[in-house]
Amino acid sequence: MKYLTKSKFKLATECPTKLFYTGKKQYANTSLDNPFLEALAEGGFQVGELAKQYFPGGHNIHTLNYDEALKQTNKLLEQDEVVIYEAAIKHNNLFIRVDILVKRGNYIKLYEVKAKSIDLTDNSFLTKNGKKVLAKWKPYLFDIAFQRYVVRCAFPESVVTAYLYLVNKNSTAPTSGLNQKFQIVEDKNRRKGIKVSSSLNDEDLSKELLYKVPVDEYCDLIFDTEAGEDERGVSFKKRINEYAKSYDKDIKIKPILSKECGDCEFKASQEDLDSGKISGFHECWKQQLNWSDKDFEKPNVLNLWNFRAKDKFIQEGKIKFSDIYEEDIKPDESPTKARQWLQIEKVKNNDESVWLDTDGLKTEMDSWVFPLHFIDFETTAMAIPFNQGRRPYEGIAFQFSHHIVYEDGRIEHKGEYINTERGIFPNYEFVRQLKEQLDKDQGTIFKYSNHENTYLNMIYVQLQSEQADVEDKDELCDFIKSITKSKKDSVEKWCGERNMVDMLEVVKDYYYNPATGGSNSIKQVLPATLNSSDYLKEKYSKPIYGTDEISSKNFKDWTWFKFEDGTVKDPYKLLPLMFQDADKCDDLLNDNNELKDGGAAMTAYARMQFEQMGDYERGELTNSLLKYCELDTFAMVMIYEAWREMVYLTV
Repeated sequence: MKYLTKSKFKLATECPTKLFYTGKKQYANTSLDNPFLEALAEGGFQVGELAKQYFPGGHNIHTLNYDEALKQTNKLLEQDEVVIYEAAIKHNNLFIRVDILVKRGNYIKLYEVKAKSIDLTDNSFLTKNGKKVLAKWKPYLFDIAFQRYVVRCAFPESVVTAYLYLVNKNSTAPTSGLNQKFQIVEDKNRRKGIKVSSSLNDEDLSKELLYKVPVDEYCDLIFDTEAGEDERGVSFKKRINEYAKSYDKDIKIKPILSKECGDCEFKASQEDLDSGKISGFHECWKQQLNWSDKDFEKPNVLNLWNFRAKDKFIQEGKIKFSDIYEEDIKPDESPTKARQWLQIEKVKNNDESVWLDTDGLKTEMDSWVFPLHFIDFETTAMAIPFNQGRRPYEGIAFQFSHHIVYEDGRIEHKGEYINTERGIFPNYEFVRQLKEQLDKDQGTIFKYSNHENTYLNMIYVQLQSEQADVEDKDELCDFIKSITKSKKDSVEKWCGERNMVDMLEVVKDYYYNPATGGSNSIKQVLPATLNSSDYLKEKYSKPIYGTDEISSKNFKDWTWFKFEDGTVKDPYKLLPLMFQDADKCDDLLNDNNELKDGGAAMTAYARMQFEQMGDYERGELTNSLLKYCELDTFAMVMIYEAWREMVYLTV
C-alpha cells in the first residue's frame, strides 16, 4: 500500500496530477536541485529542531520505516502524558508524521512547525469577507487540517486540537550564536538533519522565537465550507479520499491547465529531455490539448511577460502566440501591454532582431554622470537570527561588488566587501564600506532590480532604531538617503540626489531581446545580450579580464566568451567549481560545489557562520562568493557596453 503522507497531500493541493509524477525517477523534477528551495528547507530544519526545545522531555521517532514508526508511536501513546516528536499516525492509507504531539489524558494537541513568519500586528488568515483562506496561508492551514483529520479518525475518542507553530517576527534572539547551535548535517544516505550543540542553554531559550496559533476554527472552515473546495468544487474531505486512492492505485488525475503550470517542477528542460527524462508538464498539456512535440517549440501564454490574464486566455483557447491578436492585448493602454504585444509580435513575425528605443535610451544615457558605478548586494534573512537582539528574518547584507566605468571607456573592478567573520552583524560596516566606495564623486550608481534599494531602506530603519551607540549613525543614514528612494510604505519620504538607476527598468522601457523569452532577469538578459552583440564577442573572447586592461579582484587573464553549440555559453556557467579536494571537506557541506545564484550564496554564507568549518572550506566558499558577486556587477557593465555601442558607436 502507498500512503498519502502530508507532503504528498500538500503536493496534490497544488496540482492533483503531480501525485502521478512524484517519486518516479523517469520524470524530471527541478525541485530536487533548487538552491533557493534548499536554503528554505535548511532554515525549516533548524526551526523544527528549535521548536522541540520548547517542549522538553519529548521522545523522538527517528526511524523512517513506516511500520516501526507506528509501533514506537503507539507504544508511547499508551502513557497518560507524553510529548512525541515526529509521531507517526495512520488511518487507512493516510499516514502523517506530526512535528510535535502532546498528549494529556484524553486530550491530544498537534503542533505543525513552519518556518513561515507571522507578524502579530497583522495575523489575519482569512479574506475580508471571512469566507476564504488567504492564498499565502492556504498551504499551511490545509496541511494542519489534513493532519487533524487523520488524528481524529485514528483516535475518535480523543479531543484533538491543532496549532500552527510559526516564526514570530516580533520576537528577538535572546543570545548571539543561536542559529549556529543548530548545525545542518548529512547522514551516510545524504539525508539532511540537525545536530544540536551541547552548549545550548536556558538563556538561549529564555525568549521564544516561535508563536503558537490555534487553528481549529480555520480547520472547521476548510472542512465545512467552500473555503476547502478546489477549482472543481470538490470538498476538502472528498479530495483527501480522492488523492489517497489515486496515489495508491497510481491513477493520474485529469490535469487542469492554468498559469501555475509555468512553474511546474516536473517540467523538463531540453537538457533533461536529452538525458532521457520525461516531462510531466508536457504530458499534461499533450493530454489536454492534443499537442505534439512541435507545438511546444513556439512560445505560449505561459511565457508572456507579466501577463495577469493567463488563466482566462487558457480557458478561452488563446494559448499559442499565434492564437493571440492585438485586440486581445490592447497595447495602447499601457507600456506593460505594449511590451507584451512586442514579445508576441516578434514571435509571430519570426523576428529575432533586438528591439531598441534608440532615442529614448540615448536620452536616458545622456543623463548619466561619469564615472558610472555598478553595484550588487548579496544578502540573507535567517529564521533563527545569528545575533542577539535581532528579529527572525531580519535582513543581513553580507557582501557587495563594485565596478566603475569611466568616461573614456576604462573599466575597473573598483572594490568589494564581504563579511566572513562569525558572530558579527555586518550591516553597518557594510554601509560604511559602500559609502567609502561611492562617496568619492557624484557619478551615477546602477543596480539591477529593487533589491539594493530595499535593503538600504531596511538598514536605514535598523540604524534609526539601534539601541547601541553607532558613532557615525547620522552620516550613514544621510548616505543611504542620498542614493536611494524611500519605500512606498515608509513614514519618512525621500528621493536621493544620486538615487540609483535601476537597469531592470531601463531594460523594460528601452530594450527587448527575443532570446530572453520575455524574461527581464539579468540571468537571461546577459547571455541574450552577449549572443547578439558582435562588439562584446570580439572584446571578451580574449583573456583581457583580470589584466592591466580591465582590473579584477578575483580573476586573472579571464575569458568571458566561450562557445557551445554555436552560441555563447552563459558566463555564470563558467564560474569555477569549488571543493576540488574532497578529502578536506567535512559533513557540513553537500555534494553541490557550484555557486552561481543567490540561493547558493545564502546557503554558503549561513554555513560559514559555523565554527566547525575548516580553513579550506571557508576559503573555497569565500573565493566563490567573491567571484559570483563580481560577475553580477560585471554583467551589468557588459549590458551597458552593448547599449553604448548600439546607441553611440553604431553608424
